[in-house]
Amino acid sequence: MSVMSISVETIAVNDRFDLRPIRGADVGRLEHYTSDERVARMTPTIPHPLPPGAAEAYVARVTAEDRLEDVWALDATKSGGDELVGVISLDRIDTDQAEIRYWIAPVYWNTGHASDAVRVLVEANPMGHATIFASVFQDNPASARVLTNCGFEYIGDAEEFCVARNAKLATWTYLKKMS
Repeated sequence: MSVMSISVETIAVNDRFDLRPIRGADVGRLEHYTSDERVARMTPTIPHPLPPGAAEAYVARVTAEDRLEDVWALDATKSGGDELVGVISLDRIDTDQAEIRYWIAPVYWNTGHASDAVRVLVEANPMGHATIFASVFQDNPASARVLTNCGFEYIGDAEEFCVARNAKLATWTYLKKMS
């Protein structure tokens, strides 16, 4: 797959938060939230404990010109919240396919932030993908509800390695065809 540089722009979500590009100033919040075992255990790629320099390396990777994923911070400053309350990304699979991934800081769980972010990013479809996939660990039904509430269709079970748990875990896989 060829790598193409795409500009990640701010996307207005609602009166509580916006989706904006990740920036160097996010390292502290990224480190704080991704150090939380509850967050790491629900993602395939965040290690626990978080090694020194991991947040800086993440920011460098997702802001590089030759990146394979486009990442937005959920920024709640317009409602008096934190500059970063979660992250959502589109990982490019092919020129017209991507996988959506997201995590929300535990203090913001069950507030609708994840559903709003997924819904708005899918509706905006900033990279013009024809298909967006998603998968969640089967012990994370809240994230599965986010996807089904945002119009994703369940397409089957699979497995994915979780770095924080050092194990392969069963996942539910979802698909959203864009019109």
